[in-house]
Amino acid sequence: MNHAFVAALAEAGHTAESLAGHVGVHPKTAARWANPGHIPQSRHRVQVANLLGRDVDTLWPDVGRRREPVWFRPWVDIEREAATLRAFELAWVPGLLQTEAYARATLAGGVLTADAIDDLADARISRQAILRRERGPLLVAVLDEGILRRRVGDDPALMAAQIAHLIACVELPSVQLHVVPADAPSYPGLDGAFTIADMPDGTRVAHVDSPAQAQILDQASDLVTLERRWERIRGEALPRGRTLNLLREAARSWT
Repeated sequence: MNHAFVAALAEAGHTAESLAGHVGVHPKTAARWANPGHIPQSRHRVQVANLLGRDVDTLWPDVGRRREPVWFRPWVDIEREAATLRAFELAWVPGLLQTEAYARATLAGGVLTADAIDDLADARISRQAILRRERGPLLVAVLDEGILRRRVGDDPALMAAQIAHLIACVELPSVQLHVVPADAPSYPGLDGAFTIADMPDGTRVAHVDSPAQAQILDQASDLVTLERRWERIRGEALPRGRTLNLLREAARSWT
């Protein structure tokens, strides 16, 4: 329980429902802010703090200790509140399903310092807590098979361990995983990765992959385009059983 938030709510004479009405979110969303790890999206955070007469850091100390890039934080906030995340990845295992070794290997080899790699890898792994949280989002991930065949890092065992981790994640009730096989014809996913977040209040936003900024889309026309692309990609992906078989074969190929 976030006791600071609960106490501030009571002292301000608010309930989750009344606070939700002022901020413009669903009452269930506001109620979740009383639970550890549930932090309002950046556009709501200051508004809530002002309504409750507290500083943001007092209500949610973790905000000041966050390690992900500043430009990526708005999307991390959305991930935490989402009911469903539908992610397509073309080049990498999704961050929510990466092992620490895989995460570090994807960050190495560039201009980052060792400390920066530590911070970014820790932040990426910390995001995965939502998949094991009660009432966390359902993650439906679709990967291109090329991800399983492309070596990351110098040690082939890293890839074997990463694919074994994907197989384990499939057993989580919060994860559905599918692979588009290499023999699939050209399909819309080749244009690039994206994630669609369905929020508890019925709204929908999307993130288009970028190495430099969080491209968060909420315009209806953009979302319709991505929805159509998602459905066509899912149509090319293997069902669960055949996906597991492919994952097991790919894991053996790295040993």
